[in-house]
Parts: sequence; structure tokens; C-alpha cells
Amino acid sequence: MIYVENLIEYLNEIDIDFFCGVPDSQLSSFCDYVEENCSNIIAANEGNAVGIAAGYHLSTGKFPLVYLQNSGLGNIVNPVTSLTHSKVYSIPIIYVIGWRGQPGFHDEPQHKKQGEITLDLLELLDIKYTVINKDSFLDDLKNVFNNEFLPQLNNGESVAIVVSKNAFENYKINKSNGNILTREEAIQMVSNFLNEEDIVVSTTGKISRELFEYREYNKQGHGNDFLTVGSMGHSSSIALGIALSSDKKIFCFDGDGALLMHMGSIALIGSKKPENYYHILFNNSAHESVGGLPTVMSNIDINNLISSCGYEKVFNASNSDELKEILPKFISSNGPVFLNINVDISSRKDLGRPTTTPIENKNDFMKKLQGE
Repeated sequence: MIYVENLIEYLNEIDIDFFCGVPDSQLSSFCDYVEENCSNIIAANEGNAVGIAAGYHLSTGKFPLVYLQNSGLGNIVNPVTSLTHSKVYSIPIIYVIGWRGQPGFHDEPQHKKQGEITLDLLELLDIKYTVINKDSFLDDLKNVFNNEFLPQLNNGESVAIVVSKNAFENYKINKSNGNILTREEAIQMVSNFLNEEDIVVSTTGKISRELFEYREYNKQGHGNDFLTVGSMGHSSSIALGIALSSDKKIFCFDGDGALLMHMGSIALIGSKKPENYYHILFNNSAHESVGGLPTVMSNIDINNLISSCGYEKVFNASNSDELKEILPKFISSNGPVFLNINVDISSRKDLGRPTTTPIENKNDFMKKLQGE
């Protein structure tokens, strides 16, 4: 097991002191430490982080570090192959990658395939890597850097530290945003206003988990809900595809981290103007599902952003009384409409996960949409 502060001290000694990326639960100790103690940029998505890192290298000549979950490898394929690769601009980057779905370790279904191909992808991308786990020591990693990684970085090649579960000693910082309404309460209030024909597409992480548990509590079944357990940032586009081909009301339950990750989707939704599209943002200005580090959503004028993208109306609520008052107006409006609900950074420690498989969820959902 490696202490993060000792790792960062070593990286600083070899002049690596710029960090950028997207938080990951498997890297939570690393991410919390660099957020509190280092020059750190939390990017909108992993490809965005590679671009920022490339710019930093072009300006300073130093080696930037990009951290990400292995699910984010898909977002970096384009900038790695067409920007940083040695056959293009030869821009060296150090990657720290959380290995979710690692073979031999229990994990959620959305991580299984990505876990199987993680090392293969790195090899295809010509990114040299080493794997650390709970039995690793910092001296082992130092030897890899001194004998392999630093010569490769100096030659314009990128390298990666692939992080298995429990490879880092625990380090945690406190997070709070001052909001009083919990996301789970908000999800329950919204769900209570929906009728039996309304369709929900819920985003990756705890939003889908909390929705699933509330349906279970009410013994409602899950056919009305598509739980987007993976593919972060794409729930709003999935909902758009459904809305354009269905006459049912489609509700997208979104998170601020997910919305920021692929923000171009809201411009497309606004341009297509589906009247049956209802976009709800459970906004805690944080990547709460993977540790609670902040997003930049608190710096954004949401009303102007969404309106300028072509949505018909934007509603806002910050407590249960406001939400009760706004929900009837929101649901009775013609879409596309947007509801921003400011919620706390919190969730139940005993929050479960969907007990149905993704295939079961898909099949039940399609039957509901097709009226079977």
C-alpha cells in the first residue's frame, strides 16, 4: 500500500507538480490529496483533461499528470491518437488510472468489459504502464520511474500507473455545499408527481441507485426507468433519442458532473425542441458518486446557459417547499424544459445497487415503451 502524500512528495522531487483529471472512487485518496495540496484542475471530461495537460506541457516543457477511471479511456482515445502520440506531436503525459472491473475483483456490471480490456487498450495506445496494488511499495514505483518511465517521458512517450483496489492508504477531505435538500428526497418528490405512463432516463451513479430503491420501496416495478449505469454524460442524449420517437413524456434525471461532461447535448436538445422532454438536474456541484470533489457548475449561470441552448423554460428549486410549488408548473409545460434542483452532497451509507441486470432493465423498459 502506498501513502499518497509520499507519492506526491516523490513526484514533486522529479518536477511533476501539475495535476488534472476526472475523479474516480478507486482514486479517491489520490484525488482528495491533490485537490487539497496541489495545483489541480478537475476537468469536465477525460479528453478535456488531456487537452489541458498538453497545453501545460507546450507552455512549460514539464510532464503533466492526468488522473481518471478506466471508463474514461474512451474519452481520451481521440486526443491520445491524434494529438499526444509520438507519431503526431509527441507530448508526454503521466496517467493515473483507477482499474474498475479488474478481473478477479467483484465490481458492477458496467465496469466488467472495460476492466477486461484496460491493459489491452493501453498497449494499443502505446502507453507503457505499471500496475500497483495493496502489496505495492513506493520504492517499487520509484524504480519503475527511474529505470523506465522517465526515459520514456523524455522521449515524448506517455506512461500510466494503473491502480488496483486499495492500492492507496486512505486519505479523505470533508466536502459540503450548504444545500439543505438531499438528492434522495428530491428524487422521491419528483417521482411522486409522475404518472404511470411517464418515462425516466436516469444518469450514472447514485441518482439511478436512489431511483431504483424508491421504486422498490413503493413496489412499483422498474419498467418505466432506464438506469444508465455506465456511459456517464450520455443520459440526456439517450432521453432525446427516446423523446423524438415516442409520444410519452420523457424525464431525464441528470447530475451536474454528467451534464458538464458532454454539454453539447443540451444545445442539440434545445435545437430539436421535443415537446415531451423534461430535463431535471439534481445539482450538488460535485462528483458525489465518486467522492464528492467539486464540479464547476456553481460558477455557471444555469438559467442563461439552458435558455440560450433553446429550452422553452428553466425552473429552479433549493428546498422542498420550492420544489412542491414548481413541480406542477414544470410538468404541465411544453418541453423541452429544464428544472435545476440544488441538493446536498450526501447519500445513505446503506444505499444499495440495482438488483436487476442491465439486460433485464433494458427488456422491461422496451416493453413499457412499446406498450406490451
